[in-house]
Amino acid sequence: MDSMTFIQQHIAASIETKQALLSSSEVNKSIVRAAHTCLDAYRNGNKVLIAGNGGSAADAQHIAAEFVSRFEFDRPGLPALALTTDTSILTAIGNDYGFERLFSRQIEANGVPGDIFIGISTSGNSPNILSALKSAKANGMITIGLAGVGGKIQNECDICISVPSSHTPRIQESHILIGHIICAYVEEELFHAKYG
Repeated sequence: MDSMTFIQQHIAASIETKQALLSSSEVNKSIVRAAHTCLDAYRNGNKVLIAGNGGSAADAQHIAAEFVSRFEFDRPGLPALALTTDTSILTAIGNDYGFERLFSRQIEANGVPGDIFIGISTSGNSPNILSALKSAKANGMITIGLAGVGGKIQNECDICISVPSSHTPRIQESHILIGHIICAYVEEELFHAKYG
């Protein structure tokens, strides 16, 4: 296969997944619910905690940065924490409690009732994300999952946004789109009248 065809096939596959996302009223309703839930949490003075593994860890950090810094326009920062960034905390928890408790321990320390926890898992079966979702619920937090099709995560969170794909790169590309949509909606609703 020549390189141009290879590249175009990957772009087409990404577009196809996004078209499936656009066409799914169920997924779109889940995105709306998640966006409204995050907006309500911020209006009530709460925060968003986010976690994932590998590429999903990078997505957690990316989404948190959009809330804290800015998305489309300058405005006050919104409290959001990626639970994937502090190497001292990560290595201490990993060493003392094991990798499965990596995020749940941080939720126990930093989450309060009314906060949001967004757990990202392309497989829907990441043990540390499933553990974190349980801890978040026990802490009175609202839980949102970003996943693909299937996996235990579907039944472990209040809102699960399931990208209609089983291919990890396509799911991850859609997760960051969904994160951008949620950030854009929250920013618009909270700040457009004054700062936009």
